[in-house]
Amino acid sequence: MDPITLEILNTQVAAASEEMALTLKRTARSLYVKEAVDFGVGLVTPEGRFFGNPRDFGSALIDHDITPTLEALGEPLESGDVLLTNHPYESAGLVSHTPDLTLIRPYYSGATLVCYGYTFVHSTDVGGKVPSSVSPTNSELFQEGLLIPSVKLMRRGEWNNDVLRLYRANVRTPDLNCHDLTAMLAALETGGKRVDALVAEHGLETFMQGQRDLLDYAAEKARAVLRQIPDGTYDFWDFLDDDAITPVPMRFHVTMTVTDGRIHLDFTETDPQVESAYNVPTLGRRHAWLTVRILHFVTTHDPSVPMNGGIFRDVTVALRKGTILDPAFPAATGVRAASAYRLNDAVTGAFAQAVDEDVPCPSGGAMVPVVLAEYEQLSGARNVVVLNSIIVGSGARRGSDGYDGIDGSLSTIRNTPVEKSELEAGVEILEYGLNRDSAGPGQWRGGLGLRFTFRVSQSGSAVLGRGLERFYFRPWGMAGGLPGANMRVVQNIGTAREKALGKIDIVWLEKGDTVTFLTPGGGGYGDPFLRAPEAVLDDVLSGFVSPESAERDYGVKIVERAIDPEATARLRAARPLRSKGSGDAFDFGPERNGWDAVFTRDHMRALNDALMTRPPSQRQSLRQDLFRSVVPELFDADARAARRVIPDPEASGERLEAAIADLVKDH
Repeated sequence: MDPITLEILNTQVAAASEEMALTLKRTARSLYVKEAVDFGVGLVTPEGRFFGNPRDFGSALIDHDITPTLEALGEPLESGDVLLTNHPYESAGLVSHTPDLTLIRPYYSGATLVCYGYTFVHSTDVGGKVPSSVSPTNSELFQEGLLIPSVKLMRRGEWNNDVLRLYRANVRTPDLNCHDLTAMLAALETGGKRVDALVAEHGLETFMQGQRDLLDYAAEKARAVLRQIPDGTYDFWDFLDDDAITPVPMRFHVTMTVTDGRIHLDFTETDPQVESAYNVPTLGRRHAWLTVRILHFVTTHDPSVPMNGGIFRDVTVALRKGTILDPAFPAATGVRAASAYRLNDAVTGAFAQAVDEDVPCPSGGAMVPVVLAEYEQLSGARNVVVLNSIIVGSGARRGSDGYDGIDGSLSTIRNTPVEKSELEAGVEILEYGLNRDSAGPGQWRGGLGLRFTFRVSQSGSAVLGRGLERFYFRPWGMAGGLPGANMRVVQNIGTAREKALGKIDIVWLEKGDTVTFLTPGGGGYGDPFLRAPEAVLDDVLSGFVSPESAERDYGVKIVERAIDPEATARLRAARPLRSKGSGDAFDFGPERNGWDAVFTRDHMRALNDALMTRPPSQRQSLRQDLFRSVVPELFDADARAARRVIPDPEASGERLEAAIADLVKDH
């Protein structure tokens, strides 16, 4: 296709998908869709790849293939049909957890299948063990709500009422969910009208060729960007604090190999799957959760790249069956986003070793949908509301502070206005602002996390906060920058009944109780002693940094809202600069440094190899027993709460080698 027509078509398919997104947002009912914008839409080729996606609305996770979902249906989709599914494994990860209801509709021109329309929304509830369906302690998929294989929600334009009745009978919020379903159908109708108009304008043959050319064009432009990365092999790993069932951290490892703009991501050294909800269903395929950092890198360096699946043509992945990133059915997947955040941080670390000045530090590393479940006073029905999606601060990079209270590293979730939350649920929002001193200090500081406090109006209410992370391992800094703060969750903060909650599953509250979420900021970049004192003063006066942190972390003495130049000079002369080096000079904090000193890459490779020889049902208990013998203090709740668990390299190292040897010998 000639380049002018191709560029026009690129803009038109993006606009068509953007209009689908606007239709969905404006007609949806639940807060999580119409306010938080936790949904996705797109146009998909007959071969199953995304070629049209919005740039400003909905999910940017576009490295998907809808073919397995279509094949699972077992019959073709005819004009007027709409496929429904929420099955993570049958869809090969197109659906990553059960609340993500997904619809696919074929668009025909006469007898010719032109393309597909796609949409998903995160539903407020799809049944299961807890309100909102997502709990970190779910041990299998069957606890995470109604499982819907590929079925026809609509046949030739008519509702499949049997499917609809079965669905309504198995969810806590049927009316709310069905309103969102009709909004999804409206979005697909909008997409169909726009596709018809494009076929009429360009002709069927040109439109079909245009889909292929747009993918080729994106692949060519992405390859040009990826060639900026020096050829080589780069290793990195990062941790989730624990798996919510045991106190044992979960390790995500990536080896990135770059060859002339081709990227190979090897995740085979990642830990075995867990008996909780942190598994990521990929079925051994390249997946959007694995490649989102590449999307960011490409579109940052060349914003003109078409937003479609062609971006990933020169990206390959290697996964190991039975690991967190390629779990076996029916492993639970509800909190897969927490794993995706840490996986994204690991890929960020690999990129930083290759192109450090082009890569930001990690963000605070979490996204927490705060859910309130209560009983309606008059009807007695269960009301389930996502009060807000609490975000973290983004990481700093060379030349720029991180963004405060905003994190686009993985999710495009937006905040919910306080008035909306208070209208939909029996709560009073007391605080919603920036969390002082949460950002990693640096020459360019990280972005601040958030502080969110609410009070419940009736006893018997329950709060759930999935995705809570970074209580132990902090968001790391680079090039002399310091890590961000830790996550905190506190009940009745500032009162005699104050209680640290930690990583909660579900907490039952009495009338008048408050809950406060304090999220981490991003890592800092560059030595904080190189930050201009005037910038530190501005942060103090703005309430972003405390005077104590200014003095301790930045070497800037603030007296009566002004800089004390003599004291500042003495403070900054008292120690040498931490680093003037490149971004691969990481500061993980003492917790991660102590952990890595014992659990080296060689140790973890040997341990995981030994565990993978055992049946899946035995791996978690064996892993827990081994860590208990190596780091017994990890299983002391008081020590964990005080963050005093830093393994002793000598004693723990000897115990680890002996424990791995015993595990191998027993097998």
